[in-house]
Amino acid sequence: MSDDDYQLVPAGDAALIVQFAERIDPAINARAIAMADALRALPLPGLLDVVPTFRSVAIYFDPLQTERDRLIERLRALASVEPLPVREAEAPIRIPVRYGGEFGPDLADVARFASASESDVVALHTSATYRVFMLGFLPGFAYLGTVDARIAAPRRATPRTNVPAGSVAIAGPQTGIYPSDTPGGWQIVGRTPVRLFDLARSEPCLLKAGDTVQFFPTDPQ
Repeated sequence: MSDDDYQLVPAGDAALIVQFAERIDPAINARAIAMADALRALPLPGLLDVVPTFRSVAIYFDPLQTERDRLIERLRALASVEPLPVREAEAPIRIPVRYGGEFGPDLADVARFASASESDVVALHTSATYRVFMLGFLPGFAYLGTVDARIAAPRRATPRTNVPAGSVAIAGPQTGIYPSDTPGGWQIVGRTPVRLFDLARSEPCLLKAGDTVQFFPTDPQ
């Protein structure tokens, strides 16, 4: 890989960002996650946090402990490594969802967008295996893709002031689960009782970047 294949961007005096191609792509995302994992495994003094996104990696460090030039040298070496083929997780994490009604108030709107029935929307939403591209927005919120284009309804024109925890929603090519009560503008199609973020667990976030997820419909109980 050449330097033209990525960009190394400073973000103040205590952070650097490695940016790959600007698109949502599993291979690019896998490359960012692999680089983040490799960085975390290195014994770099002053390294505070490493955050992979859809197509970049943010590196936060203590400028009083970290040799910036040495860190940049490591980053360039890791960014230039030929990426490994994308490998799906062996067992997708299965999430039960109650679709429609009070749990999915926007299911009818998504059905109108798709010129399909509500049951068709549910069938399309549950037929895919989604990749966790990144975590963000809220602790435990996973950006999942890619949603079937037929049901990829855009965000609501007016966001809600409160979306209940567990709400399963669609926004264009992405789907996700709200881990806590919060304002939000995605199209809510259902709700799950699964807790996406729980400080009582050894790993509070249920999902991590690179995981795969499948939804399945369930009854109100």
